[in-house]
Amino acid sequence: MEENNYKELIECYGFLFEPELIAEIKQLGTYRSIAANKVIMDYGEKIDSMPLLLSGAIKILRQDSNGDELALYYLERGDTCSMTVTCCLNEKNSTIRAISETDVVFIAIPAENNKRWIQKYDGWLKFVFDNYTHRFSELLNSVDELAFENMQVRIQKYLKSQVLIKKSTLLEISHQDIAYDMHSSRVVISRLLKKLEKKKIVRLKRNKIELLEL
Repeated sequence: MEENNYKELIECYGFLFEPELIAEIKQLGTYRSIAANKVIMDYGEKIDSMPLLLSGAIKILRQDSNGDELALYYLERGDTCSMTVTCCLNEKNSTIRAISETDVVFIAIPAENNKRWIQKYDGWLKFVFDNYTHRFSELLNSVDELAFENMQVRIQKYLKSQVLIKKSTLLEISHQDIAYDMHSSRVVISRLLKKLEKKKIVRLKRNKIELLEL
Protein backbone atom coordinates (compact mmCIF):
# COMPACT_ATOMS: atom_id res chain seq x y z
CA MET A 1 0.00 0.00 0.00
CA GLU A 2 1.41 3.40 -0.99
CA GLU A 3 2.10 6.02 1.70
CA ASN A 4 -0.77 8.33 0.64
CA ASN A 5 -3.20 5.41 0.79
CA TYR A 6 -1.83 4.47 4.22
CA LYS A 7 -2.50 8.01 5.46
CA GLU A 8 -6.13 7.70 4.34
CA LEU A 9 -6.41 4.40 6.20
CA ILE A 10 -5.07 5.99 9.39
CA GLU A 11 -7.38 9.03 9.11
CA CYS A 12 -10.45 6.87 8.63
CA TYR A 13 -9.79 3.83 10.81
CA GLY A 14 -6.77 4.58 12.99
CA PHE A 15 -8.89 5.50 16.01
CA LEU A 16 -10.89 2.25 15.73
CA PHE A 17 -8.22 -0.39 15.24
CA GLU A 18 -5.16 -1.51 17.18
CA PRO A 19 -1.77 -0.54 15.67
CA GLU A 20 -1.07 -4.23 15.00
CA LEU A 21 -4.33 -4.55 13.05
CA ILE A 22 -3.57 -1.39 11.06
CA ALA A 23 -0.20 -2.91 10.20
CA GLU A 24 -1.90 -6.09 8.93
CA ILE A 25 -4.36 -4.08 6.85
CA LYS A 26 -1.46 -2.14 5.33
CA GLN A 27 0.29 -5.41 4.46
CA LEU A 28 -2.72 -7.39 3.20
CA GLY A 29 -5.15 -4.76 1.90
CA THR A 30 -5.54 -3.70 -1.72
CA TYR A 31 -6.38 -0.08 -2.53
CA ARG A 32 -9.22 0.13 -5.08
CA SER A 33 -10.82 3.05 -6.91
CA ILE A 34 -14.06 2.51 -8.86
CA ALA A 35 -16.12 4.95 -10.94
CA ALA A 36 -19.79 5.65 -10.23
CA ASN A 37 -22.54 3.27 -11.40
CA LYS A 38 -20.38 0.15 -11.57
CA VAL A 39 -21.32 -3.27 -10.17
CA ILE A 40 -18.73 -4.08 -7.52
CA MET A 41 -20.26 -7.35 -6.29
CA ASP A 42 -23.10 -9.36 -7.84
CA TYR A 43 -25.48 -12.10 -6.75
CA GLY A 44 -23.93 -15.53 -6.46
CA GLU A 45 -20.33 -14.37 -6.79
CA LYS A 46 -17.65 -15.89 -4.63
CA ILE A 47 -16.63 -13.37 -1.98
CA ASP A 48 -12.87 -13.06 -1.73
CA SER A 49 -12.61 -9.71 0.04
CA MET A 50 -14.30 -7.27 2.43
CA PRO A 51 -14.38 -3.49 1.83
CA LEU A 52 -13.21 -0.73 4.16
CA LEU A 53 -14.70 2.36 2.54
CA LEU A 54 -12.52 5.48 2.42
CA SER A 55 -14.74 7.75 0.29
CA GLY A 56 -17.89 7.75 -1.82
CA ALA A 57 -21.06 5.68 -1.43
CA ILE A 58 -22.01 2.11 -2.34
CA LYS A 59 -25.63 0.95 -2.69
CA ILE A 60 -26.45 -2.54 -1.43
CA LEU A 61 -29.37 -4.31 -3.16
CA ARG A 62 -31.26 -7.53 -2.46
CA GLN A 63 -33.33 -9.48 -4.99
CA ASP A 64 -36.58 -11.32 -4.23
CA SER A 65 -37.88 -14.55 -5.78
CA ASN A 66 -39.57 -12.58 -8.58
CA GLY A 67 -36.36 -10.85 -9.59
CA ASP A 68 -37.37 -7.48 -8.13
CA GLU A 69 -34.70 -5.52 -6.27
CA LEU A 70 -34.85 -3.47 -3.10
CA ALA A 71 -32.17 -1.10 -1.81
CA LEU A 72 -31.18 -2.34 1.65
CA TYR A 73 -28.69 0.32 2.71
CA TYR A 74 -25.77 2.51 1.65
CA LEU A 75 -22.13 2.24 2.65
CA GLU A 76 -20.16 5.44 3.26
CA ARG A 77 -16.76 6.46 4.61
CA GLY A 78 -15.84 4.36 7.64
CA ASP A 79 -18.21 1.48 6.79
CA THR A 80 -17.88 -2.13 5.77
CA CYS A 81 -20.64 -4.32 4.31
CA SER A 82 -22.35 -6.41 7.00
CA MET A 83 -23.88 -8.76 4.43
CA THR A 84 -20.44 -9.39 2.93
CA VAL A 85 -18.93 -10.05 6.36
CA THR A 86 -21.76 -12.50 7.12
CA CYS A 87 -21.16 -14.38 3.87
CA CYS A 88 -17.42 -14.50 4.67
CA LEU A 89 -18.09 -15.99 8.12
CA ASN A 90 -20.38 -18.64 6.66
CA GLU A 91 -18.22 -19.16 3.54
CA LYS A 92 -21.19 -18.49 1.26
CA ASN A 93 -21.44 -16.74 -2.08
CA SER A 94 -22.83 -13.22 -2.29
CA THR A 95 -26.54 -12.70 -1.57
CA ILE A 96 -26.41 -9.01 -2.51
CA ARG A 97 -25.50 -6.70 -5.39
CA ALA A 98 -23.20 -3.77 -4.58
CA ILE A 99 -23.20 -0.78 -6.95
CA SER A 100 -21.03 2.33 -6.69
CA GLU A 101 -23.51 5.17 -6.18
CA THR A 102 -20.66 7.69 -6.62
CA ASP A 103 -16.97 7.36 -7.38
CA VAL A 104 -15.67 5.22 -4.53
CA VAL A 105 -12.34 4.39 -2.94
CA PHE A 106 -11.92 1.47 -0.56
CA ILE A 107 -9.43 -1.03 0.80
CA ALA A 108 -10.22 -4.65 -0.06
CA ILE A 109 -9.30 -7.07 2.74
CA PRO A 110 -8.87 -10.79 1.89
CA ALA A 111 -11.93 -12.58 3.30
CA GLU A 112 -10.00 -15.32 5.07
CA ASN A 113 -8.74 -12.79 7.64
CA ASN A 114 -12.22 -12.06 9.04
CA LYS A 115 -12.55 -14.98 11.48
CA ARG A 116 -8.96 -14.64 12.64
CA TRP A 117 -9.29 -10.91 13.28
CA ILE A 118 -12.57 -11.37 15.19
CA GLN A 119 -10.73 -13.71 17.56
CA LYS A 120 -7.50 -11.69 17.71
CA TYR A 121 -8.50 -8.02 17.75
CA ASP A 122 -11.11 -6.37 19.98
CA GLY A 123 -11.13 -3.39 17.60
CA TRP A 124 -12.17 -5.54 14.64
CA LEU A 125 -14.77 -7.43 16.70
CA LYS A 126 -16.37 -4.16 17.87
CA PHE A 127 -16.21 -2.69 14.36
CA VAL A 128 -17.99 -5.69 12.83
CA PHE A 129 -20.74 -5.78 15.46
CA ASP A 130 -21.23 -2.00 15.44
CA ASN A 131 -21.81 -2.27 11.68
CA TYR A 132 -24.32 -5.09 12.25
CA THR A 133 -26.16 -3.00 14.84
CA HIS A 134 -26.26 0.04 12.59
CA ARG A 135 -27.56 -1.92 9.60
CA PHE A 136 -30.16 -3.72 11.71
CA SER A 137 -31.41 -0.36 12.96
CA GLU A 138 -31.64 0.91 9.38
CA LEU A 139 -33.63 -2.16 8.35
CA LEU A 140 -36.03 -1.71 11.28
CA ASN A 141 -36.56 1.92 10.23
CA SER A 142 -37.30 0.73 6.69
CA VAL A 143 -39.89 -1.74 8.01
CA ASP A 144 -41.48 1.04 10.06
CA GLU A 145 -41.64 3.27 6.99
CA LEU A 146 -43.26 0.55 4.91
CA ALA A 147 -45.80 -0.21 7.63
CA PHE A 148 -46.64 3.22 9.00
CA GLU A 149 -45.66 6.01 6.61
CA ASN A 150 -47.25 6.96 3.30
CA MET A 151 -45.25 6.84 0.08
CA GLN A 152 -44.94 10.62 -0.27
CA VAL A 153 -43.18 10.91 3.09
CA ARG A 154 -40.92 8.00 2.13
CA ILE A 155 -39.96 9.68 -1.16
CA GLN A 156 -39.02 12.88 0.66
CA LYS A 157 -36.85 10.93 3.10
CA TYR A 158 -35.28 9.04 0.20
CA LEU A 159 -34.42 12.26 -1.66
CA LYS A 160 -32.95 13.84 1.47
CA SER A 161 -30.74 10.79 2.01
CA GLN A 162 -29.57 11.03 -1.61
CA VAL A 163 -28.66 14.70 -1.10
CA LEU A 164 -26.54 13.74 1.92
CA ILE A 165 -24.86 10.88 0.05
CA LYS A 166 -24.12 12.84 -3.13
CA LYS A 167 -23.57 16.19 -1.39
CA SER A 168 -25.73 18.05 -3.88
CA THR A 169 -29.38 19.17 -3.99
CA LEU A 170 -29.42 18.46 -7.74
CA LEU A 171 -29.73 14.70 -8.13
CA GLU A 172 -29.04 12.90 -11.40
CA ILE A 173 -31.65 10.22 -10.94
CA SER A 174 -34.63 8.97 -12.95
CA HIS A 175 -38.11 8.17 -11.71
CA GLN A 176 -37.44 4.53 -12.59
CA ASP A 177 -34.29 4.51 -10.44
CA ILE A 178 -36.34 5.71 -7.45
CA ALA A 179 -39.02 3.11 -8.19
CA TYR A 180 -36.40 0.34 -8.13
CA ASP A 181 -34.91 1.54 -4.85
CA MET A 182 -38.30 1.95 -3.19
CA HIS A 183 -39.80 -1.24 -4.57
CA SER A 184 -42.60 0.66 -6.29
CA SER A 185 -43.68 1.47 -9.86
CA ARG A 186 -42.47 4.33 -12.02
CA VAL A 187 -46.04 5.53 -12.51
CA VAL A 188 -46.61 5.86 -8.75
CA ILE A 189 -43.28 7.61 -8.20
CA SER A 190 -43.87 10.05 -11.08
CA ARG A 191 -47.32 10.96 -9.79
CA LEU A 192 -46.05 11.63 -6.28
CA LEU A 193 -43.06 13.65 -7.53
CA LYS A 194 -45.48 15.82 -9.51
CA LYS A 195 -47.36 16.50 -6.27
CA LEU A 196 -44.12 17.45 -4.54
CA GLU A 197 -43.28 19.77 -7.43
CA LYS A 198 -46.64 21.53 -7.08
CA LYS A 199 -45.83 22.04 -3.39
CA LYS A 200 -42.46 23.54 -4.47
CA ILE A 201 -40.56 20.86 -2.56
CA VAL A 202 -38.77 19.61 -5.69
CA ARG A 203 -38.11 20.82 -9.23
CA LEU A 204 -38.28 18.10 -11.90
CA LYS A 205 -35.92 18.00 -14.89
CA ARG A 206 -35.03 15.32 -17.43
CA ASN A 207 -33.44 12.51 -15.39
CA LYS A 208 -32.71 15.07 -12.68
CA ILE A 209 -34.50 16.18 -9.52
CA GLU A 210 -33.63 19.30 -7.57
CA LEU A 211 -34.60 19.27 -3.91
CA LEU A 212 -35.79 22.78 -2.97
CA GLU A 213 -36.83 22.07 0.61
CA LEU A 214 -34.78 19.97 3.03
